[in-house]
Amino acid sequence: MSELNDLENRSIYIIREAYAEFKNPAVLWSTGKDSTAVLWLCHKAFFGKIPFPVIHIDTSYKFKAMYEFRDRVAKEWGFNLIVAQNKEAVARGFGPKDGKFECCTTMKTDALKECLDANQFDALILAIRRDEHGIRAKERYFSPRDEQFKWDYKNQPLEMWDQYQSITDARTHTRVHPILHWRELDVWEYMKQENLPAHPMYFAKDGKRYRSLGCEPCTNTIDSDASTTDEIIAELKVTRIAERSGRAQDKEKAFTMQKLRALGYM
Repeated sequence: MSELNDLENRSIYIIREAYAEFKNPAVLWSTGKDSTAVLWLCHKAFFGKIPFPVIHIDTSYKFKAMYEFRDRVAKEWGFNLIVAQNKEAVARGFGPKDGKFECCTTMKTDALKECLDANQFDALILAIRRDEHGIRAKERYFSPRDEQFKWDYKNQPLEMWDQYQSITDARTHTRVHPILHWRELDVWEYMKQENLPAHPMYFAKDGKRYRSLGCEPCTNTIDSDASTTDEIIAELKVTRIAERSGRAQDKEKAFTMQKLRALGYM
């Protein structure tokens, strides 16, 4: 598994660079496979203890199983979990019925803004990959956001010879992407190698499974009989179905994801 070890080593290097360069970093955890793998990489990077907070964005529309998984893993791994929520929007019943684009912005991006402002985080470690979505292929490993949380994807710092720019002005932050160079297949092979916990929802039941996890009203299953990690790995080697084909906000309009990410979406 030398290829996986090479991927892991590069990711751990990026995580350690972020920890050394920024004063107050945090890591974002959706509880999905990618962010769980990143948590484990952080765990390994610092010899068994994640030295910064772990943020979970709670829209109040996640699957019940995701909350159960979150609480169980947080207890078992013993990290500092921060649950961020746009409580004002939750209180007035805002949700997908008000528009999926608006819901993602209000319940996820705005909740994250409040969390970063309250805690003064200057770097946020995320689990995005270039192969997951076209707009994410434009990211850098160290990707700055301005004071309005906006991402100027046309004007990003150069990254050469594993040298990353970490300058962050007041009220701005940098997104750090340690698995940007991984593929979906790599994540599942790494999950198997490291024996990491994965949501039961990823595994097929009655010919259906979730390939990507989001909020319950906006996430659909795919046809699949892959009920084990080995079967998922085998399926990924031959499938032509897009990973995020079950995520509603990706299909609604041609540039929805680009607009969301330009405004600060994860």
